[in-house]
Amino acid sequence: MTKSATTLAKAEKALRDAGMKFPEVTEDFPWGHRALKVKGKAFIFIALEGDELSMSVKLPSSHSVALALPFASPTAYGLAKSGWVTARFQRSDRIPLALLCTWMEESYQAVAPKSLVALLAGGGSVRRTRRTGRTGRARQK
Repeated sequence: MTKSATTLAKAEKALRDAGMKFPEVTEDFPWGHRALKVKGKAFIFIALEGDELSMSVKLPSSHSVALALPFASPTAYGLAKSGWVTARFQRSDRIPLALLCTWMEESYQAVAPKSLVALLAGGGSVRRTRRTGRTGRARQK
């Protein structure tokens, strides 16, 4: 693997690892691409194919700003109408991981139930009740 291909693979892993830290995230591979989901709804798609890394996220607040960047474009398959943006990077590109992680958080917040989004700001932990299996905020003692 070339150095540039290694860089793309490291960026893919960094994005995946950052996304898996959000509450109740699961990983799936529809159409052969990595999708991170919360409660069964995808909030990010990541694909590493050859010399290109792409990431698609839902950006209801910052999509117009994101689309002004040279590496961003509206997501295909009709997702753009709902605010989805795709960022594409070639092996020689500099990948702005901090920005992409910010976008990922916005996408998570757009898709996740409000109870889970509240955990991001409140710092509480997620727990499941035995009786219902529902998720709720752990009580502060």
